[in-house]
Amino acid sequence: MAGDSDTKTGDKARDESSNWQPFLIGVAGGTASGKSSVCSKIMEMLGQNEIDHHQRQVAILSQDSFYRVLTPEQKAKALKGQFNFDHPDAFDNDLIITTLWDIKEGKTVHIPVYDFVSHSRKEETVKVYPADVVLFEGILMFYSQEIRDLFQMKLFVDTDADTRLSRRVLRDISERGRDLESVLAQYINFVKPAFEEFCLPTKKYADVIIPRGADNNVIQLDKLNVFCYKSHSATHPGYSK
Repeated sequence: MAGDSDTKTGDKARDESSNWQPFLIGVAGGTASGKSSVCSKIMEMLGQNEIDHHQRQVAILSQDSFYRVLTPEQKAKALKGQFNFDHPDAFDNDLIITTLWDIKEGKTVHIPVYDFVSHSRKEETVKVYPADVVLFEGILMFYSQEIRDLFQMKLFVDTDADTRLSRRVLRDISERGRDLESVLAQYINFVKPAFEEFCLPTKKYADVIIPRGADNNVIQLDKLNVFCYKSHSATHPGYSK
């Protein structure tokens, strides 16, 4: 995240340029494909991971933070593994759009915190301050044209189904309190069909396709690093790495 105070180095320069806008990168791909790892790798390659968070010029957001607030009936289904969290309607797209526009306008935004164990949105939020580059990752980041068109660059993380399933099983059991039977049932009934219907077709919108996620050849991610900074510099005169 970009920081935890109301002032950041570089804010004055941004204020002096009415044309300043952050460079927005959308990162899509199937469940457990490695989207977050790719974002972390990009932040590392941009030299941001070891910088004090007050000085960071890159922020990472996740579509997972924007799940809708469930009705009591929907929550009851979710607790039984019978709610489809991979359907486009599961996300609060209006809030995503509002947040993206606020980010584009250089505003500080408040990101919801979602509890995957209780399937509910927590009361607290995470404050994200203006950044030069914003990575926004999620399974359906390119499904809505209105959201898709807000990104200057679109990446699709393309990882084979067996790898994604094994990662999801490990993650959901260790981090989200699921058991193996419920994870597999949800995958078969919701995750796999939704991936094929809603996520995979959006691969065609990507500017860059990254096979194997962060395990991909470093040289290819290096090219992405250079492309990102060239594109950002072209729209941000005077910006340098």
